[in-house]
Amino acid sequence: MRVLTSNPRDDGFYMPAEFSKHSGCILIFPERSDSWAYGGYKARKAFVEVCKAIAKSEKVTVCASEKQYENARYLLPDNIRVVEMSSNDSWARDYAPTFVTNGREIRGINWSFNAWGGLFNGLYFPWDKDDKMARKLCDLYDVDMYDMSGFVLEGGSIHTDGEGTLITTEACLLSGGRNPDMTKEQIEQKLAECLGISKVIWLKNGIFGDETDEHVDNICAFVKPAEVVLAWTDDESDPQYALSKSCLDILENSTDAKGRKIKVHKLYLPKPVYVSEDECGGLDTMDFEPTRTVGERLAASYVNFYIANNAVVMPFFGDEADERARETLAELFPEREIIPIYARDILTGGGNIHCITQQIPAID
Repeated sequence: MRVLTSNPRDDGFYMPAEFSKHSGCILIFPERSDSWAYGGYKARKAFVEVCKAIAKSEKVTVCASEKQYENARYLLPDNIRVVEMSSNDSWARDYAPTFVTNGREIRGINWSFNAWGGLFNGLYFPWDKDDKMARKLCDLYDVDMYDMSGFVLEGGSIHTDGEGTLITTEACLLSGGRNPDMTKEQIEQKLAECLGISKVIWLKNGIFGDETDEHVDNICAFVKPAEVVLAWTDDESDPQYALSKSCLDILENSTDAKGRKIKVHKLYLPKPVYVSEDECGGLDTMDFEPTRTVGERLAASYVNFYIANNAVVMPFFGDEADERARETLAELFPEREIIPIYARDILTGGGNIHCITQQIPAID
């Protein structure tokens, strides 16, 4: 692995869309007892189902700690690779490398990761093992790496169409815990240099209560060039309504990098999901403080799906809105199988199906 000092754009590399073909996917096996209730037993079952669904059409690699390696190898089928690699938690989307390509070669980008806000408003400390994962994974995959450490960015905070357009949220990228010494324009320039994009669409907010400072991957996602899904509710009394309405107004008045109007498909949210007393009782404390409270609203959204080569792996919550969301995604991805996975046991850990996965693009 070479550590590169140039930038991807100047080298002819760009970040492809998630709906483009993949060569593989990375996940990290959960075990952290203050994130995952009852030692992560139910969460691991959910992770295994996600891995199996994705592995139907692309190569899956699961990173597990020394403590969980044997367990992961036992629970996962033979066609899924398991490697021992230490981490602080299980969010591959956010701190695995962002992979870029020129169509013939893949390279990785190593951003700085500080647990969604560092000492300003981060969710845990330390995060040093997570911050090393991108470099380790570039070594594992034998790809050269652009070292962008010093610039804080999580994979879930950006979404691209592969044709020059990127969507993000101001709530996240302009938060005081990311890159407070940079202006909005400087952040745009950094994204352009690293991801090969020429247009940034800035949404104001994401999902209500999203503790990542409202990552875009929970509220809006490209499904094809110039078309997105947007998390939506018709309930004007729900605090999410104003956030989604703001996003809709921005998107419907935006064009992409090629000048095309953005077409928005509403993906209706489930009823609000609240942390139960039983779930709280299964979590260890962090620094002598509880990590969840009974009745806390979780950031449940169907937008947090994973687009595999031949499938869309979507979360469901045992809600009457599950089937409507499945039908919407089936209409948008007619060539892919829609595979629902019960995701509450991932959601209580702080994320969703998209959050625990990182795709690796295919090359010609």
